[in-house]
This record gives sequence, structure tokens and C-alpha cells, in this order.
Amino acid sequence: MKLGEGVEQAIHSVTMLAQLSDGGVLSAAALAEFHGVKTSYLLKHLQALSGAAILETQPGPKGGYRLARRAGEITLLDIVLAVEGPEPAFRCLEIRQRGPNPLPGKPTRPCEINAAMLRAERAYRAELKRVTIADLLTEVARGDDGSIAARGCAFRALHERRPGQQASTQGE
Repeated sequence: MKLGEGVEQAIHSVTMLAQLSDGGVLSAAALAEFHGVKTSYLLKHLQALSGAAILETQPGPKGGYRLARRAGEITLLDIVLAVEGPEPAFRCLEIRQRGPNPLPGKPTRPCEINAAMLRAERAYRAELKRVTIADLLTEVARGDDGSIAARGCAFRALHERRPGQQASTQGE
């Protein structure tokens, strides 16, 4: 199974936003800069996350994105479904009914290939549903020698917008 690179960008952006101070936001440009991706491409995924009530936006010159729910309430499945959509990765097109010698009439048995693929999809989704953003942050912190946390903290100190703070021109 191959997920689009927008899933990776979305998960990393959500984990970054999970570490903001209360009321703080980051602009799409700042998130794109931190992850080294194009703002226009990332914006599409941030909008999908907003539409799925994972992120909320604060409009205006001091605006940006923040989590709409606590990190412990956002699962990897929530993010994947927001970016990729709810359809299963495998879609049976019932090709048994095509070609020069199709099965006669409507098949009486479900396609075993489709059934196996749907079982795998359920297992995959169950695992993604089990892992929250808070879980990921805990795992990263457990294995961090301090360099990962320092990198994120330094960036957030420059780019996080807080209530009552003047808008910065950095990351615009």
C-alpha cells in the first residue's frame, strides 16, 4: 500500500502543532518551512485536516493553525482518512465478470481476493486507530537525546503566534 506524501506532511504538522502553547498558532508557511515542503501543497492537507475537525484555523495576520482536539484524541487513522479519504485502498472491480469468458450470471460467492484485502485493511486501520499523536510524542521524547526537542523548540520560539502578540514577518 502506498500513501501519498501528504499523509507524512500532515502527521508531522499535527505533531508540531500539538506542541504549541495554549492559544498559540503556526502559519502554513512556517509549517512548510520547518518541514522543507511547498506551502501551496501543504495548505491543501491542512485544509483537509481542518475540514475533519483535527485542526482549527485562526484567520488574519496573526492567524494560523492549531489543534482542534487534544493530541490524545487524534489518531493516525483520523489523519490518514482526512488526507486520503475514507475509501479502502483496494477496490474490487469484479474483473471476474470481464474478458472473453466471464463468470455466468451474478457471482454467488464474494470475491475471495476482495475479502482478504478488506481483512487486511481492517487490521491496518485498527492499528492506525490505536496510535494517537500523544503516543507518538511520548515515543519521540523517549528516544530523544534532546536534539529533536531543541530543534522544535527553537523553531516554535521564532514562529509561534500567541494571543496578543504582534504579527511577525518571519514565515509569512
